[in-house]
Formats: sequence, structure tokens, C-alpha cells
Amino acid sequence: MTSLWERRIQFAAHPLAYPLVHGLARIGPVVRVPGIGVVVSDAGTARTVLTDTATFSKAASGSPADLWTPVLGPTVLLNMVGEDHARLRRKLSGLFTPQAVAALCERILTGVLAEMTTRLVGGQRVDLVAEVRRCAGAVIAELTGLPYDPARFAEMFARSTEITSMVRLSRRGLTPRQVAHARQVMDELTAPAVAAYRAALAGTVPGRMRELGLTEQEARGAVAAFVLTGTETLVSFVPRLVALAYDSGWLARLAEDTTRYDAVVAEALRFTVPSPVMLRGVVTAGRVGGVAVSPGDRVVIATLSCARAYGPFDPDRPHPVALRQLWFGAGAHYCLGMPLALAEINAIFSAVLDAWRRAGPLAITGRRAATGVLIPGYARLTLGRVTS
Repeated sequence: MTSLWERRIQFAAHPLAYPLVHGLARIGPVVRVPGIGVVVSDAGTARTVLTDTATFSKAASGSPADLWTPVLGPTVLLNMVGEDHARLRRKLSGLFTPQAVAALCERILTGVLAEMTTRLVGGQRVDLVAEVRRCAGAVIAELTGLPYDPARFAEMFARSTEITSMVRLSRRGLTPRQVAHARQVMDELTAPAVAAYRAALAGTVPGRMRELGLTEQEARGAVAAFVLTGTETLVSFVPRLVALAYDSGWLARLAEDTTRYDAVVAEALRFTVPSPVMLRGVVTAGRVGGVAVSPGDRVVIATLSCARAYGPFDPDRPHPVALRQLWFGAGAHYCLGMPLALAEINAIFSAVLDAWRRAGPLAITGRRAATGVLIPGYARLTLGRVTS
């Protein structure tokens, strides 16, 4: 059942791209595909590309810059390189230490998750997708300086998904009409962050960014990146983590003994791959595996294929060095928000396990795969107590 539902999720999100990427992995570790680029399906080769910033860039033609610079401007971590990128990361790094994000999640999510747990213990059914969206919204509220309003942030999530769902593997950028629409949406979504920055609002992340010396454009871009990439990734991953753990029997095991907790989360990240594809543009002639590349070529790292090559879901199998945390990137562009993502994941997953211990066994009582999304996931995943 584990593999069956994961296949359904992948096909529902990308009925054409998923079979293509899956088939290319069978042809070879590096394959040039007309109209797509040089597709990499091997973890070691992928890591080499990600760490060779002299040859492969996030700001060159064929890279994420083609997608995000027209929408967000040139000063976003998603599309920056070199010293400018390093400088911005240094300024932001203090906001995302494990200690800082653990404190943020404890402060922001404790009440939200306590309510979810109470409902499960009381015998109510809970849609975990909706609950994770609420948690992500509460954290984004903190990032933007807004009071938490579930209805507003459900709308915000839907609008940010509008933008990410425009992305297609078969084209490098968005159309002019899509760019105009995406700019309008992002202006609306980041307006509270800009206001908090301009007011130097104490206790908000934009206010703190101003204190750290970020420009308004840099602060807006950072918040936009969190909204676009962090929210959808979290809403995709946590329900899939719970479903994988439930289907494989690990949820019941962890409710009794958390010794293998970290291994289960790490293996779920490997099996679901939060960033199924990564892009780089070639800036100097070189080779990717056995394939020659030239400036202007696009390299498509099929992270999903790199990770899935290591077999079915199995938390008892250690990850090889080449694969470790590859879904968070590698080298200079390793995901800055990873500690925040893990803190949110751990808070929500721990709350589910706590509900199991207090209420007795839980069961998945309904699920449906999401369609029209960039990051594959569930549209609905319902949990409830097992009743006799």
C-alpha cells in the first residue's frame, strides 16, 4: 500500500512528467532530452553538479532564475550566487538556528497542536492536510508580522499554490501573463511583511531583518521565498510522512518506542523527496557524467530518481553518503530554512504520536491525492481513533 499511494500521488500531480522522469532513470544516470535539458538521475553526479558553482549556476539561463527573477526580483536566495548570496545567507542565518526555530515553533504551534490532539483523543476525525496548513499559516503569520487568521492563511496558501502550479518541466520560465499574475499575487502576500519592515515592527521577522541590515527588497524576497517554497513543501510532506509510517506499521511502533524516530523521518524525506527536481544553468563548458554541456544548457537534477533508486521505504537501511539530505540541496545553496522545516515537522508528527498514546490506536479513515500542484501530496488525509 505504501508504494501504491505514493505512485498515485506522483501521477496525480504530474501525469506526464512523472512517467518521463521515471523512464529516463531506467535509460541511464545522465540523459540529454531535447526541450527539457540534461537530466541527472544519479545521486553522486547530482551532488557534484550542486557543489560545482563555477560551472552550474542558480542564476544562469536554465536555472531557477528563469522562473523567479521576473516575479520576485534579483535578490532572493532562490536566484542569487556568489558573494551577494553568501552575504544574504550570513545575515539570515541567525534567524534559522535550531534553537531559534525550536523556540518559534514551541511558541506558535503549541496551542494549535494541542487543539488537534484534543479532537483526536475526543474521538473526532481530523484532516491532517488542513491541520498542517493551519500550522504552516501560523508560522508564516509570525514571519510576516500578521495576527494569525486561519481563513486568511488558507486563502494565502491557495494563492501561493496558484503560482507554483504554473511551473512546467517542459518550459524554462513563465509566460508574460503568468508573470504579471504572479507579481500581483506576491505583492498582496508580502504586503504585511513590507509594512512590518517599514515600521521596524519589534518581534517580527521582517523587523528583525531590518535590524540585521537587509534592504526592503531583500526582506521581501526572503519572506516570498518562505511563502512559496516552505509552505507547500511542509503541507505536502507531513501527511505523506504520517501515511508512510501508518501503512508500514512504523506509526504504531513509534507510539510505543521513539528510538527510531529520526530514522523514520529521514527515510520518509528520502522516499517522498520534498524537492523532486532541481535546476541549474551551465555557465562554462564541462561534463555531467559522460555528457558534454555548454553555456546555456539546462541541467535537470531528478532528485526523485536519485532517491528512489535506493529502494522501498525502509527506516532500518542507512542512507549512502552521496544521498544524504540531497533533497535539501548541497554546497553553498543548501536549504537555509531546513532547521525550520524540521522543527515544524517534528512538532506536528510528535503531536500525532502523542494523540495515539492518549487515545489508543489511530487509523487513516480516508485519503485523496492532490491534483494541479507542483509538490506531490495529499488533498485530504483523515485520521481518527480505531473503534471496535
